[in-house]
Amino acid sequence: MKRYAFVTGADRGLGLALVKELLQHEYCVIAGRFMADNRQLTDLAEVWQDRLSLVELDVSSDQSVADAAAQIARITDTLELVINNAGILGDIGATILDPLSMADMQQVYNVNALGPLRVTNAVAPLVLRSESKLFVQISSEAGSIADCERNSWFGYCMSKAAVNMQGALIHNEVKKSGGKVLLLHPGWVQSYMSGSLNTEATLTADESAAHLVERIQEAIPAAPGERPNYLDYAGNELPW
Repeated sequence: MKRYAFVTGADRGLGLALVKELLQHEYCVIAGRFMADNRQLTDLAEVWQDRLSLVELDVSSDQSVADAAAQIARITDTLELVINNAGILGDIGATILDPLSMADMQQVYNVNALGPLRVTNAVAPLVLRSESKLFVQISSEAGSIADCERNSWFGYCMSKAAVNMQGALIHNEVKKSGGKVLLLHPGWVQSYMSGSLNTEATLTADESAAHLVERIQEAIPAAPGERPNYLDYAGNELPW
């Protein structure tokens, strides 16, 4: 029996690594593609023709998400899990004493916070029809209010705190049907969040993805808790 997983922001970096890792775990993967001219995902789909499907997806657009959800529904009527991975960094240098670009922050919030809400809202019925019923949000330690030491990163930190609240709200509803939300911090990953590859980070995308899929596999058989789990890639609980 085929098991389907849906990953957003799958073009490169962590998203692409998650797609590869899920394929290795024998999932059929539906990958959200934003960068049509990026060959990495296209080349992978040619290798995994029987188990990897691509859908065009801009999580910041209501219409794009609706179109992607309709395409997914034509592929399968159940999703074991959705991984909301798509995200952008925005300006991370400006403090409250500097000029702040509200337009930049609105874009970060639209992609990072409203993006996963759009996607989850669109595919929730497919997920709740599955056995796993798992909603995975790629959050960040940057979303922890209790552990905040930064004095900038306004758009990113605020958007990830919003993702955490979003996860709690979704969990409160879907747990009634046996569903659950898992909020995961992927670690400091060598990704393209800043536009170019960050090679200073401590984890490669493949290393982080392997840890994250391990956390996902652990969460699948567990009964829904009172609250969603907010964990780092190694399985440590993070403070809200």
